[in-house]
Amino acid sequence: MVGLGRMGAGLSRRLLRDGHRVVAFDRSPAAVAAVAADGAEPAATLEAVRGLLQAPRTVWVMVPSGEPTREAVDRLAGLLDPGDVLIDGGNSNFHDSAARARALGENGISFLDVGTSGGVWGLEEGFCLMVGGPPGAFAQAEPAFRTLAPAGGYAHVGPSGAGHYVKMIHNGIEYGLLQAYAEGFEILHASDYDLDLGQVARAAEHHHRGRGRGGPDPLAHHQRVAVAGGHRGTSALCTGWPPNSLRSAEISLPA
Repeated sequence: MVGLGRMGAGLSRRLLRDGHRVVAFDRSPAAVAAVAADGAEPAATLEAVRGLLQAPRTVWVMVPSGEPTREAVDRLAGLLDPGDVLIDGGNSNFHDSAARARALGENGISFLDVGTSGGVWGLEEGFCLMVGGPPGAFAQAEPAFRTLAPAGGYAHVGPSGAGHYVKMIHNGIEYGLLQAYAEGFEILHASDYDLDLGQVARAAEHHHRGRGRGGPDPLAHHQRVAVAGGHRGTSALCTGWPPNSLRSAEISLPA
């Protein structure tokens, strides 16, 4: 596991709990030490990661999209051998993921783009995994996917790029729902009624849980919900990429 932030650390710990062997690397020695305390094998460098894993290796990169991912993938490309599998579990642009798969494939290294959803709750509840890439590479990594996801919570959705494409739309849907919640509660707050918004949220949450749509309920703990830009959890995956991708593919949707 390369990258031990909240997601990478959660993935590592869930794997360890199920008996997987995990080699952990991060630029922060403290992050490595924290996961090593739970049973991971610490690696001080990417070269050490390679040396600690037997071929065929599976290396999961869980760092921010953009330059951090590009740097990690490029460095690992020079270290891994044919037959190894490199996973990008971050929120990379699906076009970039397809290009990386082609470039790595020229050297016999398989690439999987794994849209990973679950946040801080994933350690206990499981992660939703949307996987794109070659079937053989998927089969090699599937024991890890089976551990990380709840029952039925992972899928091989298509070829290279498909995993991050599905995750992009997944995020667009999720943040659209959050926006709808925020606007709805703002309307409730602005009404002539003296409403207890926490009470309203709790009542609605019981309805959703009863129909199988339950999950962590942040709304029930707040009297008012507001959406503001720049908060942790927003990304290009749920702002510019989905509409831009639909336009570039000439996909027409009703407003």
